[in-house]
Amino acid sequence: MAGAIAYGIWGVFPFYFHALAPASAVEVLAHRILWALLVCVVLLSALRRWPAVAAVLRNRRQRGLLGVAAVVIAVNWGVYVQAVATGHVLEASLGYFINPVVTVLLGVVVLRERLRRLQWVAVGIGLVAVTIITLDLGRPPWIALLLAASFGTYGLMKNRLGQVAGADGRGVDAITSLSVETLVLGLPAAAAVVLLTARGDSTFTTEGALHTALLASTGVATVIPLVLFAVAASRVPLSTIGLLQYLTPVLQFGCALVLGERMAPSQWAGFALVWLALVLLSTDAVRGRRRSVPVAATT
Repeated sequence: MAGAIAYGIWGVFPFYFHALAPASAVEVLAHRILWALLVCVVLLSALRRWPAVAAVLRNRRQRGLLGVAAVVIAVNWGVYVQAVATGHVLEASLGYFINPVVTVLLGVVVLRERLRRLQWVAVGIGLVAVTIITLDLGRPPWIALLLAASFGTYGLMKNRLGQVAGADGRGVDAITSLSVETLVLGLPAAAAVVLLTARGDSTFTTEGALHTALLASTGVATVIPLVLFAVAASRVPLSTIGLLQYLTPVLQFGCALVLGERMAPSQWAGFALVWLALVLLSTDAVRGRRRSVPVAATT
């Protein structure tokens, strides 16, 4: 339930960010970072996790991985908000549909992982799908590719982070991780807010109380699904998490249609191929999970 709610919240984000107009993508991103940092400060104080943050900041490798993670997730958030603001939610949903394929490719290129037959077939189908959509648009689907690449890289950084133990022999929990990431981004975000205000481009106090409250709520909207995801990831099989992740782009796809976006037949063909690739990846993941579960001994 926690996992479904987390992915469900992420899935309806297009409606949420659409309601933040006329704030620019830069303003939404800056507020999201600053308010998320504030929520993290409250949680760290309530849970007494400040020593964990200090330990991560002292660990050079953990600090470096989270620094890279902070940059790529900021790119991901900014591109996504811009996609919603410019009416490209369908392309954004494509990015999260192809993210598992990009993650598999990153495993091959960066981690030197060997792919199984179904995984190679899925990657090939995914590349064909992107080619078809590129030909239809007359350009590569940059929004989708940037979202998939940035989130895939973010996942890679978190994967590597999980392999680096701190001085106490433990890894980095979700709240500590997000706190360090938003701390890294906090100064640039604050500078952006100051600059926007000085130029008269800030909407925080000029569009009414509801708009101000919505911008302030971006911190809670960022942290809550992450916490729910962490709860789910620690209690259910990885294969279940892998299948639940498709809930987000499916809902985003539906949001795009509700918001009035339309697709040409060739785009439908491209999306259908992506969905076929995901079916193959899911099938392979479930098979791999079953093979890895040891058979209980009988007496």
